[in-house]
Amino acid sequence: MDAHQDVIKAMAGFVEEQLTWLNPVTDSWQPSDILPDLTTDPWHDAVQLLRDGAAGLSDELLVVLVGDTITEEALPSYQTMTNRHEGMSDQTGASDDPWARWTRGWTAEENRHGQLLTTYLYLSGRVNMRAVEVTTQHLIRNGFDPKTANDPYKGLLYTSFQERATRVSHGNVAQLANRSGDAVLGKICNLVAGDEARHEEAYKAFVTKLLELDPRGTLVAFAEMMKTKVTMPARLMSDGVERDLFGRFSVVAQRLGVYTARDYANIIEHLVTHWQIPGVSGLSGAAAEAQDYLCGLAAHYERFARRVEGHRAEQAKTPLSWIFDRPV
Repeated sequence: MDAHQDVIKAMAGFVEEQLTWLNPVTDSWQPSDILPDLTTDPWHDAVQLLRDGAAGLSDELLVVLVGDTITEEALPSYQTMTNRHEGMSDQTGASDDPWARWTRGWTAEENRHGQLLTTYLYLSGRVNMRAVEVTTQHLIRNGFDPKTANDPYKGLLYTSFQERATRVSHGNVAQLANRSGDAVLGKICNLVAGDEARHEEAYKAFVTKLLELDPRGTLVAFAEMMKTKVTMPARLMSDGVERDLFGRFSVVAQRLGVYTARDYANIIEHLVTHWQIPGVSGLSGAAAEAQDYLCGLAAHYERFARRVEGHRAEQAKTPLSWIFDRPV
C-alpha cells in the first residue's frame, strides 16, 4: 500500500493538469436553470407542464429514476470513500493539494445531480417523496463499502467503472423519458449523463497514468477489484420495509434495459480496451496472471448476461413504497 501511496503522490502534477475536466462554476448548469422558476408569474403553468410530462412515465421507469436519484443523493458517502484512499485524502478539508481540489470539485459537480433529480420528483407528484427521503437517509446512515480496502489504485479503477455505469444508466433513462413524452426529464438525465461522461474521462486518464508509472501494481489491483465484483454505491439502500430494496431496483432496471448484466460486461470490455491491457508487456507472475484474467473477463460476463437476462425479467412483481406500494 505504501508503494501505491508514493505513486499517487508523485502524480500531483498530472492531477493538476486534469483539473480542466471540471467546469468553472460560472459555466456550470444549475438545477434552477432547468426546473420551473417559482419566482415568476404564472409559475404554476410551468409546474403543470412538468407534471403533464411526468404523467406518462411508467411505474417501472419511476422506480429506476428514484433509485438513480437516491444513489446521487448519497454523495457524502462517496467523498468519504475517496478521502480514505491513501495519498488522495484532503488532510484539512480545504487543502490546496491537487488531489484534494479534484475530489472537492468532482463532489461539487456531482452534488447538483441529486438536487436536480429530487426536486423534479417532488414537483412531478408521481412518487411517494417521504418514502424516497427515508430511503436516502437510510442509505447515508448505512454507509458505502466499495471493497477497495483504502487502496488508491482500486479507488480510481472503481470510480472509472462507476462513472461509466452511471452515464449508461442516466443516458438510458433519458431515452425512455423522451419516448414517454417527458422532454424535461429527458433533458435532466442527459445533462447528468454528460457530467458523468466527463468525469469518466478524467478517472480513466488517472488510471492510464497509473499504468504508465506502475503497470504491475495497477493490473494486480484491477484484477483483485474485479474478483470481488464492483459493488454498486446504493447496495445498502433501505426503505425500512423491503428486505432487498436494491435487488428489487436492479431487477426493474434490468427489465427496462436501463442497466443490465450485459452493460456490466460492456464496461469491462471498454476499460480493458481503453487502457490497452492486452498490450502491456514485460509482465510476469501475479501481474501476468492478472492480465490474462482481465482479458477474458468481459467474455465471461457476456455469457453470464445471456443466462440471467430471461430469469430476472420473469421475477414476480412486489409492492414498492416509492410508488405508493404499487407492485412492480
